[in-house]
Amino acid sequence: MIDRASLEPARPARLSLMGGLVCLCLAAALAGCDKSRANAPDKAATPKPLVPVTIATAERRTVPLELDAIANVEALTSVAVKARVDGHIERVGFADGADVAAGQILFEIDRRPFEAALRQAEATQKRDAAQLENARSLEQRNRALLEKHFITQETYTPLKNNVEIFAATVEMDRAAVEAARLQLEYCTIRAPFAGRAGKVLIQAGNLVKANDTNPLVVIDQVTPIYVAFAVPERFLPEIRKAMSAGPLAVSVLPSGGEALAGGRLTFVDNAVDTTTGTIRLKATFDNADRPLWPGQFVTATVTLREQHGALVVPSSAIQNGPKGNFVFVVNAEKIAELRPVDVDREAGAETIVAHGLETGEQVVTDGQSRLKAGSPVSIQPAAPGA
Repeated sequence: MIDRASLEPARPARLSLMGGLVCLCLAAALAGCDKSRANAPDKAATPKPLVPVTIATAERRTVPLELDAIANVEALTSVAVKARVDGHIERVGFADGADVAAGQILFEIDRRPFEAALRQAEATQKRDAAQLENARSLEQRNRALLEKHFITQETYTPLKNNVEIFAATVEMDRAAVEAARLQLEYCTIRAPFAGRAGKVLIQAGNLVKANDTNPLVVIDQVTPIYVAFAVPERFLPEIRKAMSAGPLAVSVLPSGGEALAGGRLTFVDNAVDTTTGTIRLKATFDNADRPLWPGQFVTATVTLREQHGALVVPSSAIQNGPKGNFVFVVNAEKIAELRPVDVDREAGAETIVAHGLETGEQVVTDGQSRLKAGSPVSIQPAAPGA
């Protein structure tokens, strides 16, 4: 029989051993938790920063198909006025740069020598006409004598020939009178049409020569007026097709001025320039208030047709990458998506998109340099005038 008292000292030793084991287990568990916590991902990581961008909405609109070209304004008609007879300028009937009316007197040349020449020609005509009458009277009397055989044919024939000679002389005199009268008319130089005069190149008192190399003045017809330009020959078929349906509208934009509409395409050259591969065109503008001036450079725009239902976005939204054109589309969660697009053409500051976008989608127009697919964005208001 075991004595109870002999067992009492052993109980504290077992309790001490069990306590140690419990502590070791707790320490291992805590170490494992710390290791697991260290290996777990950081669920409180910093979110991606928002990229500030401006956006625009893809819209469907009617967009004109237009051709732009640098153009030159030309006078509808330009004339270098020259003298047609020799003489001294007696009077100048206009000022430098003045408007002149059709038929207005521009210059007057000394008429006296030409008036004297006309009087001389008229006097010669009268003298020869009188001689013709005498010759006819003599021929008629001798014809009657010839019929009665009072004179011979040899006597009559010279008389008949004299009539024909004097008749021809009178015709020459008549032509000389007309020429002298015309020379006298040339002493008064008139404006051939209403237009704008340039600088007066010769003053009163100077001697002028007929058809001299240097003109007296240059007059330009500026109402209406031409705008001339050239476009690549590849557009010629479409231009001709559009013209068959009616006149083509043309507008111009002068340098530093406002756009002017109301022009009509009125001329297509009959041949393509083989050196440049372009076709020359002209548009006519009424130019009533004279905003256009000969020699001026402008930008001409020809409207070929209207493209209905075109999907347009600002051209600043179109980006170019290794695989072609693309845009950044902002979805409902304000996340940027990279979207490839097919571009039809540019129309001013806008681009027509053929494929890749839908009506109403929002595209980034500024801030693309900091974007990539999946970037969150912060939409900013567009700058004034953008």
